[in-house]
Amino acid sequence: MVVKKEKQYYLIRLQFLGYRFSGWQKQPGYKTIEGMLIKTLKYVLPDRQYKILGAGRTDAKVSALDAAFELFLEGKPIEDVNAFKSEFNKNLPSDIKIIDIKHIKEKFNIIQHSKEKEYVYLFSYGEKSHPYAAPFMANIQENLDIELMKEGAKMFVGTHNFKSYTARPKENSKFIRTINSSEIKMNTILNANFFPEKSYAFHIKGEGFMRYQVRMIMGVLIQLGKKELKLSDIETSLKLDSKVKFTSVAPGSGLMLHKLEFN
Repeated sequence: MVVKKEKQYYLIRLQFLGYRFSGWQKQPGYKTIEGMLIKTLKYVLPDRQYKILGAGRTDAKVSALDAAFELFLEGKPIEDVNAFKSEFNKNLPSDIKIIDIKHIKEKFNIIQHSKEKEYVYLFSYGEKSHPYAAPFMANIQENLDIELMKEGAKMFVGTHNFKSYTARPKENSKFIRTINSSEIKMNTILNANFFPEKSYAFHIKGEGFMRYQVRMIMGVLIQLGKKELKLSDIETSLKLDSKVKFTSVAPGSGLMLHKLEFN
């Protein structure tokens, strides 16, 4: 008779500043968020078998105010979750913070139960920003027509073909995606005395995004703001039979995962 090993499941929410990391996914020779979490777990959970699974992958330099991963832990439950959270945070670098840990049921799936993601892209334009602002927002030194960019942002709402908004598209990828909201507002999310007097936030919500999708949408909006593209170019790019190929990808450092909701 085979005795089934006891296994525990935890949903862990976290925040991180992505500026010095090469994205989420662990990869040899690179400093990544996943790699740093695994390294720290080895120390705070000695002699325990475990694995982790993120709710999604972020690119190099991309940050998160609300990210999540699932911890699959063999053996007995963690005795004191609050003490474990404190120990975890104490041993993580200062640019990663655990904000919540919940003991969850086996049937929960962090990928399938993700309901909606909201990404925010922070940017400013005009005079070059203070160097300290670089990890948090992109700085476009040319003039931008913000009102035109606001119009362009609204065009992405709904179900469209986003093949033009992913790098190196593979034919079996799911290009038809639904965007629940897309708008440009004044930045009220982060502030600092070294930020420009005015900065802006592009908010976009959807169930899931392809690699580089949000940064390529932002790249197109920047080109629109510079008058290098027209609103009609965006309209054409979203059609089912679109053959448009965009190449502009906005810098990773302006992007953050802002909110993550689960069913």
